Amino acid sequence: MTPLSNSLADADIANVLHPNTNMRQHERTGPLVIDRGEGIRVYDNTGKEYIEGLAGLWSVAVGFSEPRLAEAAHRQMLKLPYYHTFSSKSHEPSIRLAEKLVEMTPPNISRAFFTSSGSEANDTIVKMVWYMNNALGRPNKKTFLSRIKGYHGITVASGSLTGLPTNHRDFDLPAIPVHHLTCPHFYRFGVPGEDEAAFTARLLAELETVIATEGADTIAAFIGEPLMAAGGVMPPPVGYWEGVERICRAHDILIVSDEVICGFGRLGMPFGCQKYGFTPDIMTLSKQITSSYMPLAAVLFSDPIYQAIADNSEKIGMFGHGYTASGHPVATAVALENLAIIEERDLMGNAARLEAQFQAGLQAFADHPLVGEARGAGLIGAVELVADKETRKPFDKLGRAGALASTIGHEEGLIFRAIGDQLALCPPLIVTPNDITEIMTRMGRTLDRLTGAVAAEGLA
Repeated sequence: MTPLSNSLADADIANVLHPNTNMRQHERTGPLVIDRGEGIRVYDNTGKEYIEGLAGLWSVAVGFSEPRLAEAAHRQMLKLPYYHTFSSKSHEPSIRLAEKLVEMTPPNISRAFFTSSGSEANDTIVKMVWYMNNALGRPNKKTFLSRIKGYHGITVASGSLTGLPTNHRDFDLPAIPVHHLTCPHFYRFGVPGEDEAAFTARLLAELETVIATEGADTIAAFIGEPLMAAGGVMPPPVGYWEGVERICRAHDILIVSDEVICGFGRLGMPFGCQKYGFTPDIMTLSKQITSSYMPLAAVLFSDPIYQAIADNSEKIGMFGHGYTASGHPVATAVALENLAIIEERDLMGNAARLEAQFQAGLQAFADHPLVGEARGAGLIGAVELVADKETRKPFDKLGRAGALASTIGHEEGLIFRAIGDQLALCPPLIVTPNDITEIMTRMGRTLDRLTGAVAAEGLA
């Protein structure tokens, strides 16, 4: 038995397995213990202040310590702290939230199913689509199309949809039928002599070829983030989503819009599919749905999908899927209050109004000697670190420059996400113009200090 420790850091090292972490490195350096949050800032257990430039994990829309969300949770805890939604049971918060989400999403969306995370939601989507196709007499229509560098979660099925090698390696993933297409990031995946229009055309031709080779009767759905986020913040090239939708419709392939990060105003519009002009059959929602104050996610889907599922549940006796916390009353009550705050304070409009300042701040780093590309949309963006700007050559020790940047950023009081050597920012939707100025100032100091740190390690 590990003895109790008076040091939080020691107790963490001794007892906690951290996600997305090099555990031996963690044993050497220990955790950054966050003690409290207020607005766009968090404070560690020594009292040091940080701007939370990633909104936690792309998710705290209304900022930290919003009293209305704590009060909503408290009220619901006192009234009905838990009940399930199995076997036709229900409760008001989940009913009202489903009603609200159907109202907010595109007109073809008619139903909601609740889970506790985006990973569970995308896992559910795989099962729902397989269930539907079996019900429709299409047992071979099971393959999902995803993209290299796409992120859709980390369970067995959703982790298979994810297109990041570190999330597959030694987990025996992919474990479901999935085909990963070329990442739609022109800067990194374009070829010499190719402009953005030609790049888009090549990716759409690849999609057509895969469908022809595999057979449309075997492909169930195309899943994608409107703007790819966790893989490095990559907006799609012009015409990409329009072409994907046209091709999928022609071949009876469902479109799944993974809105876990893009949804609820991150891009200055309610959902990313609206930003990029396509209509999905299924949507995955999470993160900003509760500002991550409570674990919650939702699968939103169209009526034809519902009708096939409902008919099959009648035929075989039930839809045999669900979670203990599906539609948890406290989580759904917090979500309703969170969405009310987003609407009352026009936080989606705030993202749209501040997009130009935020993106200009990122573009100002494009001339920095370590920055190959600055990119983004709405209130999400990234700078990509490179060893050689002219050739776009990455660092030989991939991820080391990003790790150094993250450490320096902490010292400068700025938390961002180092995705390999891509530094991502995604601040809470409550940011002000002054906040953005301060974020960019701290990022600028981080990059300037990083130049010396990279040289000292012989990376450049």
